[in-house]
Amino acid sequence: MKKFLIGIAVIMFSLGIIAQASDLVIESKTQTFSEEDNKIKFKGDVKVSVDDMKVVGDSADINMNEDQKLDTATFYDKPYAYEVKKNKKREVKANILKVSLITKVVRAEGDTQSVVFDGKVPIVVINSDVQEYDTKTGIMTATGAVTIKYKEIETFSNKAIIKTNKNGDLKDLELIGNARVKDKTNESFADKFYYNDATKMLTATGNTTSNAMMEDGQKLILKSNVQEYSQDKNIYSASGNVRVWYQDYYAVGPKITVYPDKTTNKPNDIYFTGRSSITQGVRTIYADKIKMMLKPKDFHAEGNTRTVIRNIGSGDNSDSEMTLGL
Repeated sequence: MKKFLIGIAVIMFSLGIIAQASDLVIESKTQTFSEEDNKIKFKGDVKVSVDDMKVVGDSADINMNEDQKLDTATFYDKPYAYEVKKNKKREVKANILKVSLITKVVRAEGDTQSVVFDGKVPIVVINSDVQEYDTKTGIMTATGAVTIKYKEIETFSNKAIIKTNKNGDLKDLELIGNARVKDKTNESFADKFYYNDATKMLTATGNTTSNAMMEDGQKLILKSNVQEYSQDKNIYSASGNVRVWYQDYYAVGPKITVYPDKTTNKPNDIYFTGRSSITQGVRTIYADKIKMMLKPKDFHAEGNTRTVIRNIGSGDNSDSEMTLGL
């Protein structure tokens, strides 16, 4: 997960070079100035260079402010911006690309795609309707059907906010609205995902659901109000109306902590704290604490335990044996 998040942060500086004092070079077939529009217009095979950053397009214009200083450069007709440093290439494609030469904000609009390449291999791909990067604050905001892909990890959200420090290192990442994170065997849904690099914690809030595929092909389903994952410790926790499904187990409680198996590193030992219950078939066990194990499949309940077996008196067969099945 960390490599994925850092990889995303790399792309945010694809156009960050404009924050520095650099020469702006614009080449095109024609260049005109309209005093009425107060714009410099460029037509035909437009090429813009600022240090290592290049922008290529068919047409562009630059607004002049009241002091006759360059204001905003706008590139039309699906421009292509890229930067190459050593073996890394960063590129941005969009229908329209706007670069504020005053506020140092880069805004890509319409079918926007940002990509980081390692050699010829794409590391991170971000697609959205709009992407806006503030080179002063190090904040990139993507809106509208945002998808992020890194190797086998894919995310979707209505909005994504990525914050970096002055060195380009990731500070935090937010996925907001109808958010989903998916890898090869696991998938999580929430109203919001938030990752903080200082704490190495990934937090999901609002209608959270996680589906994990186990080694034996069985699915573990976890629903709650809040879910947290500690990257350093590989420990999951959930709180608020927690519900867990696994094979014929159904468990409910206010809070759980999930520890991985030492061999497979998959979730295995689930500890329920607070008054909880676990149901298997017709019996439900209530307790103050429950330990639920997935492999080998077992559970242990303690603290004011109570067992309820449903419909034990139903039926007309008076000769049938009664068993608690414990």
